Amino acid sequence: MRADAPVTLAVVIGAHGVTGEVRLKLFTDDLRAYARFNDGKLTLKSLRDGSNGAIARFVEVPDRNAAEALRGIAITVPRAALPPLGEGEYYHADLLGLAVVSTAGQTIGTVAAIDNFGAGDVLDIERPAAGGQPATRFMVPMRHEAVPAWDDAKLVLAEAFLPQ
Repeated sequence: MRADAPVTLAVVIGAHGVTGEVRLKLFTDDLRAYARFNDGKLTLKSLRDGSNGAIARFVEVPDRNAAEALRGIAITVPRAALPPLGEGEYYHADLLGLAVVSTAGQTIGTVAAIDNFGAGDVLDIERPAAGGQPATRFMVPMRHEAVPAWDDAKLVLAEAFLPQ
């Protein structure tokens, strides 16, 4: 992923109150680690826990009408602004869209989505349509037994985790 590629840290899900605060669905543990978002268009003024996410105030959002206009907007930072990763760690943004190959080198498809149902990340891998058959998806756990390696170009999937 390019260093300047935007990475979504939250999404505005609506306005909160009449003073310009917004409700956020968070995709990170610490939004406060960043001050500016969306290529400098938004500056975080305050952040607190909400009933289903967080409540934020941005300097550039003066009232409820401006807050409502942000509904559905992704709150992003450049990939280069994220902290460096340790061995075996990854950002979801780095895996999404990555080519998937088997340990034998067979092209499988791409990483279409990443879910977490409580026991760890699960990759949703999409196989492209072929031979008149529609595209299909299957899920594998993001564990070393299933995914022994990945890099910037591809993700390697163990043969035992390929669908029959």
